[in-house]
Amino acid sequence: MIVLGRKYKFTELEKETIQKLFPSFKQVRYTDKTPQEVLHLLQEELQTATPSTIVLNTKAKVPNEIISFLTTKQFENNIEFLTIEHFLEKYLHKCYIPEDQKDLAFLDNIKPYTTSQYILKRFIDYAVAIPLGFLTLPIMLYSAYRIKKESPDGDVFFKQKRVGRNGIEFECIKFRSMVPDAEKGKPRFASKDDPRVFNWGAVMRKTRIDELPQIINVLKGEMHMIGPRPERKYWVDQFEKEIPYYNERHLIAPGITGWAQVMYPYGENAEDAKQKLMYDLYYLKNWSLWLEVKTALKTALVMVGKKGL
Repeated sequence: MIVLGRKYKFTELEKETIQKLFPSFKQVRYTDKTPQEVLHLLQEELQTATPSTIVLNTKAKVPNEIISFLTTKQFENNIEFLTIEHFLEKYLHKCYIPEDQKDLAFLDNIKPYTTSQYILKRFIDYAVAIPLGFLTLPIMLYSAYRIKKESPDGDVFFKQKRVGRNGIEFECIKFRSMVPDAEKGKPRFASKDDPRVFNWGAVMRKTRIDELPQIINVLKGEMHMIGPRPERKYWVDQFEKEIPYYNERHLIAPGITGWAQVMYPYGENAEDAKQKLMYDLYYLKNWSLWLEVKTALKTALVMVGKKGL
């Protein structure tokens, strides 16, 4: 695969995924080069091996001669020719977020659930939440015991205002996994191997056991089983200033688990929040019963395998 330009910079996690899909993965720089220089570089790459895919990943206007060359090779060698926006959706299952407002076409299919989709979502919520509550009751009781044993000074449950559908706040319920007063009055991101997390708290976070009390939020209609992660208003306000279109994720209610949560590790900063938003937008744009099942299966693998994604 050849990627022309660096408009979108792949994360290390994405590079690993791309290398598995396309063992021969090369990027051709486009910045500060004449069309003739770019053509020469492409011709050199194509002489070495014929790629299966060429990705157009540049902010600059692409001259006609380069477009003509690429489309000709596309027909001659059956090469797949994609923009970075389509590549991200097709192979990495996330939506590209433009840095400016020049191209808003990606927003076309990002919308709330239709009435029929919402009814199906709520049916799934009840069909999963009620049996899950009964099945995991022994785990929840054991978790309550371990929390009180390892961190006796605090409550078993951690309740906090989170932003839900249409930006309306609700009280989200979780098992407490950190020491009491972990933030000391100032909101901060949780991080990998966070020293504020006690031993059983770490186990709960890796296996998602700490999220189980949110079944109550689901039954109340404040959350879905699957959807974007509910965030605090403090972080939402920050992210909306830094990340374009961040409030799009509030078109639907948040979820106990979600596509972003199973596809990307715990977030520690605004860049992580942007990456997760790209997965959330993909979920909204491409929602289907199959994507719902796929997210549930990946969540189950995380819980069993303790992958912590």
